[in-house]
Amino acid sequence: MSRLLSPRSAFGMLLIAAVLIALPFVAALGGQAWVRIVNFAILYIFLALGLNIVVGYAGLLDLGYVAFYAVGAYTYALLASPHFGLHWPFWAILPLGAALACVFGVLLGSPTLKLRGDYLAIVTLGFGEIVRIFMNNLNAPINITNGPQGITLIDPVKIGDFSFAGTTQIFGISLSGPQKYYFLLVALAILVIVINLRLQNSRIGRAWQAIREDEIAAKAVGINTRNLKLLAFAMGASFGGVAGGIFAAMQGFVSPESFSLIESVMILAMVVLGGMGHIPGVILGAVLLSILPEVLRYGVGPLQMALFGKMLIDPESLRMLIFGLALVLVMRFKPAGLWPSPERKRELGETRAGAA
Repeated sequence: MSRLLSPRSAFGMLLIAAVLIALPFVAALGGQAWVRIVNFAILYIFLALGLNIVVGYAGLLDLGYVAFYAVGAYTYALLASPHFGLHWPFWAILPLGAALACVFGVLLGSPTLKLRGDYLAIVTLGFGEIVRIFMNNLNAPINITNGPQGITLIDPVKIGDFSFAGTTQIFGISLSGPQKYYFLLVALAILVIVINLRLQNSRIGRAWQAIREDEIAAKAVGINTRNLKLLAFAMGASFGGVAGGIFAAMQGFVSPESFSLIESVMILAMVVLGGMGHIPGVILGAVLLSILPEVLRYGVGPLQMALFGKMLIDPESLRMLIFGLALVLVMRFKPAGLWPSPERKRELGETRAGAA
């Protein structure tokens, strides 16, 4: 306990707290769009940490993770919008969305227990696309999801009479809607990180790591690999469900196009780029891959005008080219990720030494 409360640790925690408190106000200097970008970065941290349980801890390659994100978003949209005339409070919908996502996680995990690697990736990819296609077509004969048009006029998060939409004065400080959502997201992100840390150091977390390293050996020492793999799918899916609910509340609109395959690939890239199985690395990967494309979006066009006086390459194409090249270079020179766990780094070093 004394080690945790050492002056150095206390100073570090205070510094992090000060940065987190100041961040939405600093971002707002560039416009509310930057606050929204920061909010989405935190949302991607939720998603990346959820997928990290499946991919990083249990070693199960999942390319359909966006399906759980969609389940959470549509659960919130259907229960807090004029679509069905329901306006449930967010504190009731978010746990329900997480529970439904867990059920879908188990439904995905049950038929894929014997699959590994590429075969598992193909099945999970198909599952993600099936959910998106269902969302796109469940508008006849009974209109459940409103099809490609999506669901609009979704209620914002409310706590009593306090709404997270619009601008509010608190202690003389003006807080916009995105800034209020930022503080809600930070609080939820801290909770998600604490849960992940507890899982990582628990018996369940160590059992997942044993399954990842050698499933046959894990079975031999008495680990119930079937139940633990299902638990990994369910736990990971629950984070996706919560993130989806917050996404729907923030946007006020959801449609199937928000949950395409590219989203699953991006979330997986965040986990791999940061360092699979390492919470700080996964957070770093999520922040970089969610903010860097937006920085390039706003910076590539003006940079070309300053250097050449005209647009030589379409900014959107050049943005994705630079983004893709950066990912390739990182994976070439840092295959374990930007911030891998010490164990992963050591394993990779031993593999290279053996190959040499």
